[in-house]
Amino acid sequence: MKPTAYLINSARGDVVDNDALIDALKNGVIAGAGLDVFEGEPNLDERFIALENAVLLPHLGSASLETRVAMGNRVLENLAAFVAGQTPRDKLV
Repeated sequence: MKPTAYLINSARGDVVDNDALIDALKNGVIAGAGLDVFEGEPNLDERFIALENAVLLPHLGSASLETRVAMGNRVLENLAAFVAGQTPRDKLV
């Protein structure tokens, strides 16, 4: 990543190596990071708190009205498929 880049992670905490990210933030390898999820969640690596170029959120990536309504509709869609004898779109084994 370029020194002007910002790393945004709202996917899964374990896709980012905390040690590597903290080192990159401290040494100006990248400009900053926005994290909605953390490696080792729910524990937070305390070193992030001292960094002014890291923005930390409490896992709010899906906390919008539109997203929550879509999530509820997806559940209803899966239930309707199951009751109709079809394979639900989001089947888990």
